[in-house]
Amino acid sequence: MSFDLKNVLNTPDLSRKDCILLLLKFNDSKAKNVNEIKDLAKANGLREIEKWNISMILSSLKGLAIKIPEGWTITRDGETYLVAKGFLDYSPVIKIHNNLLKKTKNISSPYVKEFIIEAIKSLEFKLYKSAVVFSWVGALSILYEYIVNNRLSDFNNEASRRDSKWKTANNIDGLTRMKEYDFLQIIEAISLIGKNTKNELEQCLKLRNSCGHPSTLKIGENKVASHLEILILNVYNVFS
Repeated sequence: MSFDLKNVLNTPDLSRKDCILLLLKFNDSKAKNVNEIKDLAKANGLREIEKWNISMILSSLKGLAIKIPEGWTITRDGETYLVAKGFLDYSPVIKIHNNLLKKTKNISSPYVKEFIIEAIKSLEFKLYKSAVVFSWVGALSILYEYIVNNRLSDFNNEASRRDSKWKTANNIDGLTRMKEYDFLQIIEAISLIGKNTKNELEQCLKLRNSCGHPSTLKIGENKVASHLEILILNVYNVFS
């Protein structure tokens, strides 16, 4: 999300709150302290910021900006606010982030919810590889829980048919003994998911593996948004 800070800051009737949020968003949301915010504003023509109580304005931005050890940084809610005001182009990750937040309200299992919250936090700090990993583990946890509660016998029967050495699973821990790729083959075989869904989840698994192991792979928000969209539409929305 890029924008011309100098022109935007000099928009007529721009509120101090909006100015501060735009300054926090500038330079890829890099955390900034009060002096850095003030210097950036003056460098872009907003001289009157010298008269502002920046600390008080920052403290009033509840939920839109947070203070971390490195300084103040804008949150996803803050970015959503700027998008709604027309200052920023729409980011696909913002929608995904908000969808994940909504999903946590429908999940009662602390075991599952923990992974989704980790994925949300990763998105907030642009830790895209972490978001891929945690969102996959969250989706897998949802599938495990659904099978234990609804299709455990069917799953064990198919697993035993494919592998005579399969030890009957009685709980989630038992299911985790199986490789995740093989797990996807079995849930397709018992018609829990369709072939096309399985194929897409296999791609999500490949990306998770690439992000979860040391590599030179780099990914951006569009790749993460695509990965999360598949998981939300085909797992979170269906089985949670």
